Amino acid sequence: MASPSPGYSITLRVEAPASFTATSELAAAVASAGAAITALDVAESRHDSMVVDVSCNTVDADHGERVRDALDALEGVTVHKVSDRTFLMHLGGKLEVVSKVALRNRDDLSRAYTPGVARVCLAIAENPADARRLTVKRNTIAVVTDGSAVLGLGNIGPAAALPVMEGKAALFKQFADVDAWPVCLDTQDTEEIISIVKALAPVYGGVNLEDIAAPRCFEIENRLREELDIPVFHDDQHGTAIVTLAALKNALRVVNKSIDEVRIVVSGVGAAGTAIVGLLKAEGAEHIIACGRNGAITAETAGDNESKQWLAENTNPENFSGSLHKALIGADVFIGVSAPNVLDESHIASMAKDAIVFAMANPDPEIDPVIAARHAAVVATGRSDFPNQINNVLAFPGFFRGLLDAGASDITPNMLVAAAEAIAARVSDDELNSSFIVPSVFDPQVAPDVAAAVAAVAHANNK
Repeated sequence: MASPSPGYSITLRVEAPASFTATSELAAAVASAGAAITALDVAESRHDSMVVDVSCNTVDADHGERVRDALDALEGVTVHKVSDRTFLMHLGGKLEVVSKVALRNRDDLSRAYTPGVARVCLAIAENPADARRLTVKRNTIAVVTDGSAVLGLGNIGPAAALPVMEGKAALFKQFADVDAWPVCLDTQDTEEIISIVKALAPVYGGVNLEDIAAPRCFEIENRLREELDIPVFHDDQHGTAIVTLAALKNALRVVNKSIDEVRIVVSGVGAAGTAIVGLLKAEGAEHIIACGRNGAITAETAGDNESKQWLAENTNPENFSGSLHKALIGADVFIGVSAPNVLDESHIASMAKDAIVFAMANPDPEIDPVIAARHAAVVATGRSDFPNQINNVLAFPGFFRGLLDAGASDITPNMLVAAAEAIAARVSDDELNSSFIVPSVFDPQVAPDVAAAVAAVAHANNK
């Protein structure tokens, strides 16, 4: 059975008999149902009964119902309501617009809006570069999606993608004070997406492409980078690659292996997998096998898919043509950005001594990390409820902070490497161990360090 997760956190409002043992009996019932209790609050106390809010993490929605049944089964106990805490967090959305300037009187209004604002408009018309100095463009990015590849949920469309994009924008603000806004487009036509983003670009200092399916995402990013004068960053590709490289650099330190010597197997040949391979190669990795649904990518299996052709040309130098499971035999590193439960314990056991396993499929990894840890020296996932969370939030807020601070117009490969090195460096030699290869996402120094590294490269590129 999977572990309870904060993603399935519920609060049950329970009426129980007034007694000294009531709360302990409620807690025991929740635990017996396999949930992880996180809070127990007495909301109301009467002479003959009490109302208790019981909060707990569950495995899924059905598990929540089993917890409810376990409480209802107690003598004298009634569950009045079950609230899903995740849905409650999203009520009314997670973002709001707040003015940075006070509008206290007519003088303030005259400067913020008409007539005073006209002078600022004319200044920008005369010198368009002033928009970065005198408008929200200075600190604002667009989080753009077409809803075609949302998390592990697939093509669910722009409206259903909006909660993810809101969350992304909230993370930008929380971790790097970057103002971001969701732009969910009701089209999956490549040319139309490019045209729309170009049309709204004057408002933004950068574009973060998000959850756009491969291979369309590659052309959209490439075209926008060519045709816009602001940086365009596809987080599913480059954000994932940055954090993966940072984690791998430290994992290799733990097992005392070198990136140019280890055999690496990458499962998943979409946007993330392709970008990871590219960045690993830039850091000196020489033995990489990329695997799709039908096994290793070779010149024969690539077909007319441009990204797979690139992988065939840049990986698998021995032209291995077997399955993912066979590719893992003797491998030092597994990096998964594919699908849940594609591996079992025997596959990890077949890897080399002191193996490294990054099972990053979300929300369910390629293998249960507890099982992987029986054989691998270092295990990481994309989840927050296990050690070594390889989370893009370590990269993208600081990365865009650096781009905006430097007034950058483009993104270069050495910026990606600099960001990865800055993240890896946040784990000191004294802290580094098999369960701590990347810093906490709440480490307040990660974003500033990444921003400084990226800005330094941007300034050097402009010299």
